[in-house]
Amino acid sequence: MDNNTAYRYFAFISYSSRDTSWGKRLERKLEYYRLPTALCRTHGLNRKPLNPIFFAPNDIQPGGLTEELQSRLRQSRNLIVICSPDSARSQWVGKEIEYFCSLGRADRIFLFIIAGTPGSGDQRTECLNPALRQCGLPEMLGVNIHEKIYRNPWLNRERAYIQLISKLIGVEFDALWQRQRRRLVNRVIAWTAGIDITAALIIAVWFHSQPVTVAVRPCERSVPNDELTKLNEAVITLACEGEKMTDTIRSISDTAIFRHLHHDYLGRKARITLNCREYLPVDTVVDLSRDISVDIHRDPALFGRIRLQLLDAEMNPVADRRARIGYMESVSDRDGVVRFDIPLKDQRRFYAVEIEGVSRPDTIEAPTGENDVLIIEES
Repeated sequence: MDNNTAYRYFAFISYSSRDTSWGKRLERKLEYYRLPTALCRTHGLNRKPLNPIFFAPNDIQPGGLTEELQSRLRQSRNLIVICSPDSARSQWVGKEIEYFCSLGRADRIFLFIIAGTPGSGDQRTECLNPALRQCGLPEMLGVNIHEKIYRNPWLNRERAYIQLISKLIGVEFDALWQRQRRRLVNRVIAWTAGIDITAALIIAVWFHSQPVTVAVRPCERSVPNDELTKLNEAVITLACEGEKMTDTIRSISDTAIFRHLHHDYLGRKARITLNCREYLPVDTVVDLSRDISVDIHRDPALFGRIRLQLLDAEMNPVADRRARIGYMESVSDRDGVVRFDIPLKDQRRFYAVEIEGVSRPDTIEAPTGENDVLIIEES
């Protein structure tokens, strides 16, 4: 920071008229910020080191920068740009940036991001005004109020304010933030009725802010049958309070794991779905807990619903012909189709099919479909 130059204002806030409320809020935060006494002595700063801040009551009007605003910019040590898609599209914000850069103080520009994404390239979401690059500035990192360091958005905003202050006055962020966190804790304590209530509140807030992990385990409820293929891939989805997460398990003994769920979700209704080729789909609502067991049943139709079309050597349907699989018998219809519904306990991957008039049984593989045929060669 150039301490040899006398400036009337510590900073000039540049903003879009659509972001006026944020400009006023930031002005109050900066002007009322009090630096800890120990850091004042260490860094040779005042208790209120950011006074005064210039915040124009209205966005500038068409026709370029007025002489008054140019004067305010010349008298400001720093320029703070409130970044949003609105300010990125504002030509007036761009003019303020360009003029400040022309004063040779481009290194004293600070970005405070309230909405949008820096460098997105999409006009709907881009929050950096093109003037920042046109002034030849390097890639710039701004303070973002939406950076998700803490689960509580208010705490993330408070952290962003301190980040900006530390950059403006050149004091290490951790030195300011640790003290600010203590201030916030003390403020919470002051709001409580007594020490016991305060302690309980802090513990409860801490406990309920901790993320939880939920395990979903499939539980086989079908008739045992070692002849069929085992579960080899199932997609499990958990939805609760607007959050939706998906995991894939590879065996019946595997567990789907869903991490970083809010602690407050425990006990609330959650929807669980499971989809697997060998099993019937699951769609159920449960009370969310850390360990959930979901009953699953094999799809009895997959390997048990057998359909075959009997054709002769000339590829004509063979009607009214008896066919047998094990102890089950069926007769082909006029299209030569025979059907079997085999109980789950008797199902196999491969079946021997005996056809009336054919000396040797044929072997078929389940599951079967519309295109499965048997060519009958008469004995």
